[in-house]
Amino acid sequence: MTSSTAPRALPPDPAVAGPTHRSPGSGRGPRVGTLRGIRRQLPISPWLFAAPGLLVIGAFSLYPFFSTLINSFTDKRTLIPGEYVGLANFRELLHDEMFWIGLRNSTLYIVGVVPALVLLPLLLAMLVQRHIPGISFFRSAFYTPVVASIVVVGLIWVWMLDDRGLVNSLLEAVGIGRIGFLSDQWLLLFSAMAVTVWKGLGYYMIIYLAALANVPRELHEAAAVDGAGAIRRFVTVTVPAVRSTMVLVGALSSVAAFKVFSEVYLMAGPSGGPAGEDTTLVMLVQRVGTGLSGRVGYASAISVVVFCVTVALMLLVLRADRKEDA
Repeated sequence: MTSSTAPRALPPDPAVAGPTHRSPGSGRGPRVGTLRGIRRQLPISPWLFAAPGLLVIGAFSLYPFFSTLINSFTDKRTLIPGEYVGLANFRELLHDEMFWIGLRNSTLYIVGVVPALVLLPLLLAMLVQRHIPGISFFRSAFYTPVVASIVVVGLIWVWMLDDRGLVNSLLEAVGIGRIGFLSDQWLLLFSAMAVTVWKGLGYYMIIYLAALANVPRELHEAAAVDGAGAIRRFVTVTVPAVRSTMVLVGALSSVAAFKVFSEVYLMAGPSGGPAGEDTTLVMLVQRVGTGLSGRVGYASAISVVVFCVTVALMLLVLRADRKEDA
């Protein structure tokens, strides 16, 4: 019995058949319309991701900066919009005794704090970088002041350095007598510097630890073979290897020292110590520009001066670093 069914057609050979038309939704190849849509979306997509950060920067950095810059040329007060006065606020600064006192104290703060914060954390990092049992405890202990609140730290040091505090009680017990750490103009300023150094040691120690981890051990071994002692290896091997980190630490600590506020404010009080002689520039901004009768325009002019000085410090540090590299 013969079958009446017709033979089935074989699928076309892809090697012989020419290109076939594909429907928009078939196959695995990319669609032209989709590619064009992606191309149209690419330029705006990065800005959408960056928009939240840009909004935060604009609202809390750029807007206050330009607002302060504009207010520095006005006589604006807290409840009075003010009018344009040109450079009157800056001319007044030249004759303001408190401004020069604040500039002196802020400059002295840099001189007293920055060298200590550049050198002492490096020595501390060299001590705690060794892999010995229990070294993690000491690293955590040295870093604890960094995470502690500056208000808490300031109050603790005030209680310790007060006339009836722990330090003066110990000095009196050994027969030295009480010392006016918080009542003498210069001792109060130096005490605030000590608090700043104590609180910043752990922060810069971490930065130096990261830099020391990249120093090849072979350099120290070669110097030791040549007969170099610990001090000579520190000067000829360690310091050159972390010099760029020391420049970074110097720049950061200089800006932070010039803008110091909390330590001096907590230890000297709102008045800035005896007769206001320990007032810094940032404290002067807070004192002049706050309150119902605050001179916002004049305080803005002081803020502009602080900004210009900090930028100048950064440029000086970077220029000194480039000269050494050349």
